[in-house]
Amino acid sequence: MVKTLRESKAKLSELVERASQGEDVLITVRGKVKARLTRAGAPTDMADRQAWVARLRKLQKTFTRGKPKASIEEILAETRKDFWEE
Repeated sequence: MVKTLRESKAKLSELVERASQGEDVLITVRGKVKARLTRAGAPTDMADRQAWVARLRKLQKTFTRGKPKASIEEILAETRKDFWEE
C-alpha cells in the first residue's frame, strides 16, 4: 500500500494496525518513497537469529586455542558450502 505523507498523518492509527498485520505501507513525499511502515519483530526475524547463532556456534567449535582443528582453506570451504546450501 502506498500513501502520501498527508494521508498517513490523517490515518496513522489505521496504517499502524495494517502494518502490524503484515502489510507493508510505503509513505511518499512528492511522489518519492521516503519511509516504510512494517510489522515489528516479525517471526522470521527470530528464526534468522537462531539460525545465525547455530552457524556461529558451529564455527566456534572449529577453532581451539593454539593450533586450529582445520586449515584456513578448510574453514573457508566449509563456510562457503554452508552459505550455498541455505
